[in-house]
Amino acid sequence: MTVVASEPSGSQPEVRAAAGAVRGSREAGVAVFRGIPFAEPPVGSLRFAAPRPMRGWDGVRAAVSYGPPPPQGGHFGMDALAQDAEGDDWLTVNVWSPDPGAGAGLPVMVWIQGGAYTIGMSGLPEYDGGCLARDGGVVVVTFNYRVGLEGFGQIEGAPANRGLLDQVAALEWVRDNIRAFGGDPDRVTVFGQSAGAGSVATLLAMERAAGLFRRAVAQSVPGTFFSPELAADIATSCAAELGLRPTVADLSTVAPARLSAAGDSVGAKMAEWTDRWGQVAHRSIPFSPVVDGDALLVTPWRALADGAGRDVELLVGHTRDEQRLFTAIEGLLGQVTQEQAATALQVFGPGGQDGVRRYLDGFPDAGPEELYELVHSDWLFRMPSLHLAQAQADAGGRAHLYELTWSAPGMGGAFGACHGLDVPLVFGNLDRGQPAVLIGEEPSPEAAALSTRMRAAWTAFADHGDPGWPAYDTEQRLVQLFDTRPAVTPYPEETSRRIWQDHTFPVLPLIGP
Repeated sequence: MTVVASEPSGSQPEVRAAAGAVRGSREAGVAVFRGIPFAEPPVGSLRFAAPRPMRGWDGVRAAVSYGPPPPQGGHFGMDALAQDAEGDDWLTVNVWSPDPGAGAGLPVMVWIQGGAYTIGMSGLPEYDGGCLARDGGVVVVTFNYRVGLEGFGQIEGAPANRGLLDQVAALEWVRDNIRAFGGDPDRVTVFGQSAGAGSVATLLAMERAAGLFRRAVAQSVPGTFFSPELAADIATSCAAELGLRPTVADLSTVAPARLSAAGDSVGAKMAEWTDRWGQVAHRSIPFSPVVDGDALLVTPWRALADGAGRDVELLVGHTRDEQRLFTAIEGLLGQVTQEQAATALQVFGPGGQDGVRRYLDGFPDAGPEELYELVHSDWLFRMPSLHLAQAQADAGGRAHLYELTWSAPGMGGAFGACHGLDVPLVFGNLDRGQPAVLIGEEPSPEAAALSTRMRAAWTAFADHGDPGWPAYDTEQRLVQLFDTRPAVTPYPEETSRRIWQDHTFPVLPLIGP
């Protein structure tokens, strides 16, 4: 895995952006521009501040290498990648354009990567936008945003949700600059997966993001949104790892790598605080968007139900086996006990003991591992995604729902249709990046055909708002199943839907003294 640009080939395209001219590369017929700053580096006096517009530059700036990633947590080796990178231009965009001319007017797709709001960088191979741009006739934009304590820690004296504010700033850059790269600023689709999908949902609810995109794609939306009190208590524990308080004064001079390590340390032992932090401590989720009453007034489900996203066309969905990847990471594949399943049902099922009964009644033949995976999948990704579509439809907006049911052939087929499988399929990068291991060493014709179908649906949606199947409604509940043989059917997870139908995915509170 690498975060450096590939060797350019052919002519070097130049574009004049608002802040100055940039020179990129041409790769397989697509003009590529990497590492363009969209905001000042958030370091020094700007540490923990809202993003500031980038000052202009003279001459032509080389745009052939990804910018340095923001500080990262230690999962999947991301911390090492961040520490090995040079510079502090954490906030940069990358652009792939099949026709970098001001009059091209192509649809624009702006990607927000996931990573549990703790890791994530746009320079990973799986997020290369070349295939999507070339085959789909769209301009693809990816960017970095602050994660972990830098982006989502509740720090006294700093605005909350700085990572989300970075995303808004990147979208403002797209609005102001993308025409010069061949894009149409009035046809912007924001799309993301996991924490990126949670970010997309949040942007739908944020007043300051209104008008910055016309369409939205949310792939596996997590249901976790923190109260300020919960976020502040977690940040206090993170700062205490360094013997400090969670304030700008105390933390602004701490080396970014040390701050990330403190967040990792708390994340690794969150089970010690289950009586204070509740469900997120059981799942070791230290960071999420904060419903702070300023940048974010209410949860996305509440906002969409009130009509906030009515004018934005929505494509949303999830994979069938969302939890399977995490079960494997935890070393529990084939090892889940009756006790572990019972605890999961009690903690994550809606309504406590009533939720336990509903799962046992609804899935009478399910063993411990299936019940464990069902309730985790439903709580964290499947039902939040479904409810987002329902909220949009109920408010008179348009939403298209999908489920990825194709089982990943890689790693002996043990992962099923797991979390993250959609990423290589949507980008067409079946042979690079960490998620490609799910596809297998030699991508099959079946995988290639499925990827082609998904990319066609995503780019058609970005172009004209119709991915190729009917909009979701609460009578027929039609969804697109992506599999070897695609089909449009009523939503297949009907038992889970009924179990969760009255749940509202409220703001998660601080529950202990």
